[in-house]
Amino acid sequence: MTQTVNLAPAGASDTTDADFVSTIQCKSSIEHVFAALTDPSRLSRWWVEASGSGLQGGELTFLFPVEKLVIRVDEANHSIVQWTPLVCEPVPDWVGTTISFTLSRTQNGESQIDFRHAGLAQLECFDMCRKGWEFYLPSLVDYVDAGQGDSNGATSSPREQ
Repeated sequence: MTQTVNLAPAGASDTTDADFVSTIQCKSSIEHVFAALTDPSRLSRWWVEASGSGLQGGELTFLFPVEKLVIRVDEANHSIVQWTPLVCEPVPDWVGTTISFTLSRTQNGESQIDFRHAGLAQLECFDMCRKGWEFYLPSLVDYVDAGQGDSNGATSSPREQ
């Protein structure tokens, strides 16, 4: 797995706020990655318990473990999945940010996921949330490539430390 993490500076050409950006690669097909981002039972295997509809126009509810995050699925196709948090009890600052996963094929045939949490870097929760994404994005790769993610902070991940 390859992972690159950087911050887009405020005022960058495609952002109006500082964003958390990460690029990861996996061996699985884009279709398999797309399913892991839109199917609640699969989301629950690499992130946290999820329910609802991950299709465009749908809403997903995530439980952390008793607090909830409700997101609207703004876009969901095999090239991008984009979410807007509507309610975020664990981190209320997430409301007003957007989360996107842009999917593409690399030259060596792997799937690439360009992740962006727009607006995250300007929030008080940035350090905690960055650590969370740096944990769960590799968990997504573990799930799609090996069938076992690290949902809810479990320690059974096959990921190399």
